[in-house]
Amino acid sequence: MSSIAIIGATGRAGSQLLEEALRRGHRVTAIARNTSGVNPRSGVVAKDVDALDSHALQAAVQGHDVVISAAHFATVPASAVIGPVKQAGVPRLLVVGGAGSLLLPDGKRVIDSEGFPEEYRAEASAGAQFLAQLREETALDWTFLSPSAEFVEAERRGEFRLGSEHLLVSAAGRSWISFADYAVALLDEVEAPKHSRQRFTVGY
Repeated sequence: MSSIAIIGATGRAGSQLLEEALRRGHRVTAIARNTSGVNPRSGVVAKDVDALDSHALQAAVQGHDVVISAAHFATVPASAVIGPVKQAGVPRLLVVGGAGSLLLPDGKRVIDSEGFPEEYRAEASAGAQFLAQLREETALDWTFLSPSAEFVEAERRGEFRLGSEHLLVSAAGRSWISFADYAVALLDEVEAPKHSRQRFTVGY
């Protein structure tokens, strides 16, 4: 059993990570600007924290075994997370990544491909920058898990594929993963680390 702090615990990915962590018996601190939507129960403590307040975030994650950041990249940059986590002495940081920085078969990034939706470009670019900053980090044990191109609400199957730098595409030509199964993959990594200081990806 680990003590896990989840930044952005009320979002679609964060809330599924919270549920998966509790399902496995971990102790969780749910961190968000407004945690009123977090269901009070055994094993979870909710803390209202602005992730851009470095002192408040450092205090909130202090004493945990792992921090998971599920915050939006465009509003919470890498420096806002990495600094407080390191200063709090938390040894591991896992990040809910984006698909934009994954590679296509021709070696191009997804974000650089023709027809990439403009409405996702700012978030995807910020996610790529977050990953680049992590790759320069030597003191912190980090992991960045990129979802597939479609990150959707769907049932928890408990079955999926893992990859490294390339976008995963199913035999039917679809690149997708549910928030629930993404959470399974990330909690697997919390419990049995296999991607220290690496990015990996998950999809069906």
